Amino acid sequence: MVPRGRIDIGWRDLAVAAVACAWPGDRAAAEARIAATWPAPDRVLACLSVRSGLDLVLRGVAFPRGSRVLVSAITIGDMVRLLEHHGLVPVPVDVEMRTLAVTPAALARAADDDGGGPVVAVLVAHLFGSRMTMDDVIAFARARELLVLEDCAQAYDGRYHGHADNDVSLFSFGTIKTSTALGGAVLRFRDCALLERVRAAGATDPVQTRGSYARRVVRDGAIKLLAYAPFYTLFMGACRARGIDHEDVIRAAVRGFAADPAAHGGADGLLRQVRRRPSYPLLALLARRLAARAADAARVGARARRGAAVLDAINIAAADRPGVAAEHHTHWVLPICTATSPDALVAQLRQHGFDATRHGSSMTVVPPPPAAPHLAAREAAAWMDRVVYLPSLPRLSPRTLRRLGRAMASAPGSPDPAPSAAETALCHNA
Repeated sequence: MVPRGRIDIGWRDLAVAAVACAWPGDRAAAEARIAATWPAPDRVLACLSVRSGLDLVLRGVAFPRGSRVLVSAITIGDMVRLLEHHGLVPVPVDVEMRTLAVTPAALARAADDDGGGPVVAVLVAHLFGSRMTMDDVIAFARARELLVLEDCAQAYDGRYHGHADNDVSLFSFGTIKTSTALGGAVLRFRDCALLERVRAAGATDPVQTRGSYARRVVRDGAIKLLAYAPFYTLFMGACRARGIDHEDVIRAAVRGFAADPAAHGGADGLLRQVRRRPSYPLLALLARRLAARAADAARVGARARRGAAVLDAINIAAADRPGVAAEHHTHWVLPICTATSPDALVAQLRQHGFDATRHGSSMTVVPPPPAAPHLAAREAAAWMDRVVYLPSLPRLSPRTLRRLGRAMASAPGSPDPAPSAAETALCHNA
């Protein structure tokens, strides 16, 4: 069975993390090393996660309750829950799925609705490894005096540090992210005064325990082992023998926070998870990973070329490829949209030895406010209802790629595969 992906970390990095869990290191020194890897070190804050960072920003700015925040219609569900906890109303902004961008027209449609409180901020997310152009979003926000929050959790590539005119750019280094530190996030601020308000808001939050991070190191080491096909095949067989859905096991293992906050005390349970400062070993590993950003850039560039070649080689129509027209795309994951049943395509691919999934990330479509159902994000919802994530690995041989193409072609309603020069462009060492 070809696994769906591989955690982006080396064994040496895992060993460094394990040693750091027992090393009496200095958190402040590690934070300084992280800041030094960004163009403006005095405007950088390291956090436990992007969720933690958003919560800190909202605590720092303290928007009036009932205010509205324009949100990319596809985002992480916890981001919406955090906005709601702070008394804010998330308003979805539909996504143009060919570019994975929000347009000024969509922003205006969401902002100009006359229901609810004042619009105070825009929170846009770069999706699936793509990166939208932010200039139009920033121009729209500045004309209306809105705070601009740029969610770059899926867009880190070793080069991009956030648009200089955003108020806050948020980068994630969680388990399944590029250049993972097994957790952690970096926030880049435009205004030093806002940074200090945000820093002060979290100054008394408890520090993540070394023990909890050490458990994550062990867990993620096991996840890395599973990415080797023989181990993954045994893992899936063991799950079937015990009547367990391997999807549930994987999602629980890679998730940084509880999937169902209601089972952990509702919104307060989510806040207990995110309102912690990162431990020394997390900060030490994050500083190490960010110091290697030149290698990250080269690796991500190779991944982008491989991802594009895979999608070309399996003959997926442009109309069924989210982000096909995105100006910047690193193919962090490989989503496609099927014209038939997504579940049927997943089953078909697994029969051919490819562990495709409908749950390649925790993305969800933001519902409209109850008082404004007409603001539903119809384009985003229509695409996400049909999405399937293909396996995304550092190496795919031409033979494996041809087998994937045949598996795609044998699914109900699929076109016959056409020969592609991209097949020969991929090799084990690509």
